[in-house]
Amino acid sequence: MNFYTDRDNIEHDPNTVVTIGTFDGIHKGHVDILHTVINKANELNGRNFVITFEPHPRTVVSSEYKMKILTTIDEKKELFEKLNVENLLVINFTSEFSQMNYEDFIKTYILDKIGAKHIVIGYDHKFGKNRSGDENKLRELGKAYGFDVTVVSAVEESDDPISSTKIRTALEEGDLEKANNYLGWDYSFTGKVVEGSSRGRIIGFHTANVELIDSNKLIPARGVYLVRCYVEGEKYFGLMNIGYRPTFEDDKNIVVEVHLLDFNKDIYGKQIKVELLNRIRNEKKFESKEALVHQINIDKDKALEIINNLINSG
Repeated sequence: MNFYTDRDNIEHDPNTVVTIGTFDGIHKGHVDILHTVINKANELNGRNFVITFEPHPRTVVSSEYKMKILTTIDEKKELFEKLNVENLLVINFTSEFSQMNYEDFIKTYILDKIGAKHIVIGYDHKFGKNRSGDENKLRELGKAYGFDVTVVSAVEESDDPISSTKIRTALEEGDLEKANNYLGWDYSFTGKVVEGSSRGRIIGFHTANVELIDSNKLIPARGVYLVRCYVEGEKYFGLMNIGYRPTFEDDKNIVVEVHLLDFNKDIYGKQIKVELLNRIRNEKKFESKEALVHQINIDKDKALEIINNLINSG
């Protein structure tokens, strides 16, 4: 995949099919848009091109809006590449850029620099200053400048249109099954294994404290999760706890810690990718160390049962 952060480095090609969007999460609805772009480019014997933004536009235009993201730019790049996107332009979304009107954006960034035979957008896509550009205005520009427009309908689950906002809400409320279903992939994050309190070692369950690489990444609801982890190219199942560790410390900050099953290596300082497969229970304060250990063993048995079902079904 060709990756650009500067429009001036892009070779102009009028036989290009372009889509524009934030694509946070790259969920099933986004995938439908991307498939439309790729298929249309193949029909025209042209190239496909995706334009996205970093940081998330809403965090720039609404500075008081504290929003966490589903996918970092590196995660987006990886997912776009898996979906056969050929060209990706990431625009640095600034306050100044947010003041560009929709026609100037289409002309300056797409028609003059990239080229466009066809532009594909989602059903609810708005663009330009104050989000004043929409489907109708894009079609008017298409007639004036000679490109076609396709608008992709919403993808629904049980009559519910999928959106990044709904996925964020599901994760924050602990509905991992809904979030993963809407995404079409298992929600994940990447972090670095850092020194913790060594409390897990004391109770007989070694844990890796994970510090997320991107502090803007959404951390799901507190609780215990079955996870699949990748460390140094190897794959492991594990139990993850997200919370304040109320039984011992009652920390002020959220702590993410993972107990890898059948694992006994020193991975401090290593990078770890964590995929969330199943939410086992809410976080709970226990009256004693023994009560906590008893519950962890129950959690572990449930995790092993789910793992066996995953292996047997797949």
